[in-house]
Amino acid sequence: MLKGVSLEVSEGKIVALLGANGAGKSTTLKSISNLLAAERGDVTKGTIEFKGKRVDKLTTNELVRMGVCQVMEGRHCFQHLTVEENLLTGAFTRKVSRAELAAALERVYHYFPRLKQRRTSQSGYTSGGEQQMTAVGRALMAQPSMILLDEPSMGLAPQIVDEIFQIVQDLNTKEKVSFLLAEQNTMVALRYADYGYILENGRVVMDGAAKDLAANEDVKEFYLGLSSGGRKSFRDVKHYRRRKRWLA
Repeated sequence: MLKGVSLEVSEGKIVALLGANGAGKSTTLKSISNLLAAERGDVTKGTIEFKGKRVDKLTTNELVRMGVCQVMEGRHCFQHLTVEENLLTGAFTRKVSRAELAAALERVYHYFPRLKQRRTSQSGYTSGGEQQMTAVGRALMAQPSMILLDEPSMGLAPQIVDEIFQIVQDLNTKEKVSFLLAEQNTMVALRYADYGYILENGRVVMDGAAKDLAANEDVKEFYLGLSSGGRKSFRDVKHYRRRKRWLA
């Protein structure tokens, strides 16, 4: 359950939504993309706005047409379809010509050259990293101005995580796509984000510029197991959970 969560994603920025498992990160993204109803959830107070327009009463399809797409946690590719067929499903809300569709595919392949090599492979037989790239590329086919990215590093090797986050940064810099990404890997998320919010038990307990959060002693101790005195033991971190200053 979320409790008065308030956040903002400025146009053309990468914003990280941080917190432990169960903190409410995925619920926040689903609230924005109007997917809560599928889980018998609802936004009971407040509003959600995109580019000055209220969108919490729209359908997910309408929101996609407005330029907001979500990449779900766990990738959720169509396992029986090829990589390219998966990508093409991302353009179903757009009425475009074959030439425009081909151009959109080439745009995705430009950022994800590995997908071009695997375009005829059945998605269920590709690697976890390639499936994550397929999921992001599928969202990109809808030509969004904002992507909600849920746990992009989950289950992936560090090298693949860095590759995916670098592509996210390229899309942000070159295509001006805004990102709100929910992520447990605090260190990586803050390295690429402009701003960050930390969720705890369904509420925002801290926010600020990514570089400031990365340097904050509370964040370093609780989320990274680090402090000015070096890495903390599990016992120390467990004790720190009981004395966090932001919940005092």
